[in-house]
Amino acid sequence: MRDLYKFALPASLRGAACLTFLAVSALCGARADEAACEPAKLAAKYPGLAGKTIKIGQDGESVPFSMRDPKDFSKLIGLDADLAQATFACIGVPMQFVIGTWAGLIPAAMAGQIDVMWDTLLYTPERAKKLDFVVYMNAATGMLVAKGNPKNIHALGDLCGLTGTTTLGTTQEAMLREASSKCVAAGKPAVNIITSTDMPSGLRLVQNERADLVAVNKFVGDSMVGANPTTVESAFDVITGAKIAVGTAKGNPDLVKALRDGLAAIRASGAEKAIYDRYRL
Repeated sequence: MRDLYKFALPASLRGAACLTFLAVSALCGARADEAACEPAKLAAKYPGLAGKTIKIGQDGESVPFSMRDPKDFSKLIGLDADLAQATFACIGVPMQFVIGTWAGLIPAAMAGQIDVMWDTLLYTPERAKKLDFVVYMNAATGMLVAKGNPKNIHALGDLCGLTGTTTLGTTQEAMLREASSKCVAAGKPAVNIITSTDMPSGLRLVQNERADLVAVNKFVGDSMVGANPTTVESAFDVITGAKIAVGTAKGNPDLVKALRDGLAAIRASGAEKAIYDRYRL
């Protein structure tokens, strides 16, 4: 497969294959250098979207992906927020952000209460039973600990008997639960797992010494460390081949096609790269 969405990431994270689970061949056969924004052709290209305003779910707390604009708290900015606005402007469809807890946005998208979840959402086979995905970025998990790494945590196997925290319903939660099962199977104490509704809550648990480690998206974690250099640090990263994606409920073929086309077009124009550069990713 051609690499349609490849960005200026570390070499170990490069190589995201173009991928949607509604029409793989259509995306992979498209040439990014032929893509173009054609908002005036909305009704002809995506008739199912004509006259609609797309509701995009974000939490506003996943820096640098989705966050409140410090100049106007009623607005969202960030990598995912800016990508969403650029993509839908390219398509020619009005959009609005719907803010909710991260854990609540996935079921909201599955139920059609919002049209799109665009907020550090990872594709998983289980989620793909109820959502269609357009993948646009490689993912990794960052493991953050208190400054100085007092519990000497350098791998998931070091968590046996310790407390780890992460956001409810994330792949990081599944990662911690798998690590706990391995501890028990090896005759060691289980990992005490605390789940929260958002990533900042997990960070606070580590800062308040109620948890020994918080598992978050790597890029969110890097931002957390940058903003709190005296209290937390990165212990290690976990790279699994996971992909960050846009998710929408089944039964919206025009929306999935528009997302594919819009992302390809802003990549071809350089607008996508400018957004990544803006947030230093």
